[in-house]
Amino acid sequence: MRKNSLRAKNENPPFLARARNAEKTTMFIYLSKKIAIPNSTRLHSLGWNPEHGWIAAGGDDGLLKVLKLDSPREKGSLSMNQTLDGHQGSVLCATWNAPYRKLTTSDQNGLIIVWMLHKGVWFEEMVNNRNKSVVADMKWTADGQKICIVYRDGAVIVGSVDGNRLWGKDLSASLAGVEWSPDASSILFVSRERKVFVYEHNGTQLNDLKVLMDDDDHIVSIHWYDGMEGCADHDAPALAVAYSRGRVQLMRTVDDIHPIVIHTGFTKLTQCKWNTTGNVLAVA
Repeated sequence: MRKNSLRAKNENPPFLARARNAEKTTMFIYLSKKIAIPNSTRLHSLGWNPEHGWIAAGGDDGLLKVLKLDSPREKGSLSMNQTLDGHQGSVLCATWNAPYRKLTTSDQNGLIIVWMLHKGVWFEEMVNNRNKSVVADMKWTADGQKICIVYRDGAVIVGSVDGNRLWGKDLSASLAGVEWSPDASSILFVSRERKVFVYEHNGTQLNDLKVLMDDDDHIVSIHWYDGMEGCADHDAPALAVAYSRGRVQLMRTVDDIHPIVIHTGFTKLTQCKWNTTGNVLAVA
């Protein structure tokens, strides 16, 4: 973000925060809007669809809201603020399928709901409950054709956008996360045993991803830039693996033998995400 682009809006914003990285590049962040959650309900999941401006927020007692942000020129009330009914337990996962305008959510009881927008209103399209374990994570492919759902007990299910099950298997490991490659040719599974398994799109296992962590470290986030908006440098790393003790491993491919390691200085890292063009990585 250019420094003068922000100051043109407000010469002395009271809520200005500034951060510097190792190269002394300056970034400015300011509060744009604060959204109140009913009864101060605790939130557990947040999904942002930047293509259409939708935000999904899931929390305790089945709370699930879909909000639509105003455009920068239109300030005031949200153009959408709908509460979706269907979950009873805490909503732990929320992921968007932008190409098909679908939202997929899951709760602490293992219930999965696919929501679809029809005539300006979100409604329940498909429901599934394996009744055995809680969903640890789920991700759609960049083209929206497939979804991969991973459970804490090690079960993996890959399905199509029309609701058909393509394949499933048990990895015999406690799973914590999943990520597709940009071209959907491979899938990464993150285990709670500090490993990353690499599989082909059809379920064939490949070599594990080489991870760089200390004995008391673990993987907290993994994100692969999907390339949907292109990238200025095609040789730039697109796969980010974040570790709890503050390091981030950047790779060009799963076989990259010379990854870039960033020391963020954070003592408890929780998340990392690429921006929509893959040239900025945010960590929290």
